[in-house]
Amino acid sequence: MIWTVNRLAHKVLTCVAAACLGGCGGDPGTPTTHDVIVIKFPHVVAPGTPKGQAAARFEELAEARFPGRVDVEVYPSAQLMNDDDSIEALAFGEIQMIAVSLSKFDRLTHAFQVFDLPFLFPDIAAVERFQRGPTGRQLLATLADEGFLGLGFWHNGMKHFGAGNPLRSPQDADGLKFRIMESDVLQAQIEAIGGNPQKMAYGEVYQALQTGAIDAQENTWSNIYSSKFYEVQPYFTVTNHGYVGYLVAVNPSFWNSLPDDVRTGLEEIVAEVSEWENAQSIAINEQSLARLRDSERTTILELSDEELTAWRTAVAPVWDEFADNIGSEIIEAARGAATVD
Repeated sequence: MIWTVNRLAHKVLTCVAAACLGGCGGDPGTPTTHDVIVIKFPHVVAPGTPKGQAAARFEELAEARFPGRVDVEVYPSAQLMNDDDSIEALAFGEIQMIAVSLSKFDRLTHAFQVFDLPFLFPDIAAVERFQRGPTGRQLLATLADEGFLGLGFWHNGMKHFGAGNPLRSPQDADGLKFRIMESDVLQAQIEAIGGNPQKMAYGEVYQALQTGAIDAQENTWSNIYSSKFYEVQPYFTVTNHGYVGYLVAVNPSFWNSLPDDVRTGLEEIVAEVSEWENAQSIAINEQSLARLRDSERTTILELSDEELTAWRTAVAPVWDEFADNIGSEIIEAARGAATVD
């Protein structure tokens, strides 16, 4: 597995470097009480998005609570690295914190695939009930042994389809090239509606739409507006067919090496910011949708109940395909959260 080989190579290089400093038993990266603790926190979206605002808020609160002791360096809009690079960099301890789309962890755990099942969650409230429940809380620790200690979940919002032609039925998607995140579930979803899935980094989407390299994509209203996809896509369809959320994670070795008061304080700040971000995400998405309507640059299509049922029916086989991988207990917990009155 490439991931394992890369990790082994990193450990060898780390060990060699440590030997130069006095032996492999040391950890030159462990902060002491006199060090300034630097937390590099890259992400790929614009500062005005829910995640962008939350990252900035975490920086502000952390540095205010621990002046001179904690320095948070936030790098928005893929200024430092893209999501794939940040996942690897966190596992290797080259950065300290990420908030990466849950879909991106598809290659490391099947459990997070539950968040990509189409039409599982009807709204953000259902997602929150699941994430706050025992099963959702357990998922935070799923990847600790792989180098990712989850501290919380941040919402972006519910997903909708955008394309160069109106998408009112699954048949309208037939043959279109859809940009997707690196997720086997999302690939199966697009194939189920007859589309051609194209895995592509977020930062490449605008140009790909502009040049015709892709025909369609799925995203939240906040991403669609902040990244100006409406400039290069004439139609968006309100579907709420999926969820975009982020795992807020830190490198476990780094986190456990922190002084107790700093670690506890930062965890409290993450919890506070998570509450704030998740509330903000709802407001920002509603505002973004209103601005899209006001722009008169694109058409927002509303579907009837019968039309939405056709989409649900078309992608229903995706659930059967991935049920065993995800696990029945996880799916049932999510369905229970989705059906609460």
